[in-house]
Amino acid sequence: MKKVMLFAALVVGSMAISSCVSKKELVNCQNENKELSAQYQNSRESLAAANARINSLSDQLKSCQNNNDALAKSLEQSLNNANSSSVNVAKLVDQINESNQYIRHLIEVKSKSDSLNLVLTNNLTRSLSKEDMKDVDVQVLKGVVYISLSDNMLYKSGSYQISSAADATLSKIAKIIMDYPDYDVLIEGNTDNVPISQTNIRNNWDLSCLRASSVVQALQTKFGVDPKRLTAAGRGEYNPVADNNSAAGKNKNRRTQIIITPKLDQFMDLIGQAPKENQ
Repeated sequence: MKKVMLFAALVVGSMAISSCVSKKELVNCQNENKELSAQYQNSRESLAAANARINSLSDQLKSCQNNNDALAKSLEQSLNNANSSSVNVAKLVDQINESNQYIRHLIEVKSKSDSLNLVLTNNLTRSLSKEDMKDVDVQVLKGVVYISLSDNMLYKSGSYQISSAADATLSKIAKIIMDYPDYDVLIEGNTDNVPISQTNIRNNWDLSCLRASSVVQALQTKFGVDPKRLTAAGRGEYNPVADNNSAAGKNKNRRTQIIITPKLDQFMDLIGQAPKENQ
């Protein structure tokens, strides 16, 4: 009888262990599914930003194509005019060739710009955890990458001193910046409209500039970003993104933006020179 009872106990115990393992596997699968869903959403947002950039450059391309059509029509009229000189015809041909070359150049610039910004944004969003993304917003507007960081994550309350909790996020952003050496970086501080009352800080202009400077110095001294690529700026309370009449709006306005752009000289080299206007 004792052997029967012992055997029954072993069977019940085995079933309980199996049930626990199955529940654990289910929880793991659910967590993986949430993580994949978040990554999918980030990819969709990056794709939407890239599509907006494509639409902008497509409008420019369409404008150039319309100009090319007008030049072609003008050439046809000149050819039908017996009094038109060969010099004018040759000039129109040159203008059409320049226009066609510029259209091809625009297509190339569009492709390069979209690819660079999409890759940069995807690399950044992949490097940040789901916890990081609660205090970080990444957008691409007209070929420029904007990374907005909340002051709750970056600074101690009412201060421009960077908190230790911000180091993990800043280190990941610094790595992305260093992976793209041909880009300049503007750090821009922003505040809400509540006056600051500290003896060593005169107003929100001071606070926003000091916060931007703190981020610049952290990127340089802690994470090795070349200071020649960095610019610190403050906009005080005068660049709000939400209504300051609510606590939620004030929270959104208290932010530091890291703005990543191509260097001006390289950007101009990429764009090239537009066709000359008709003389």
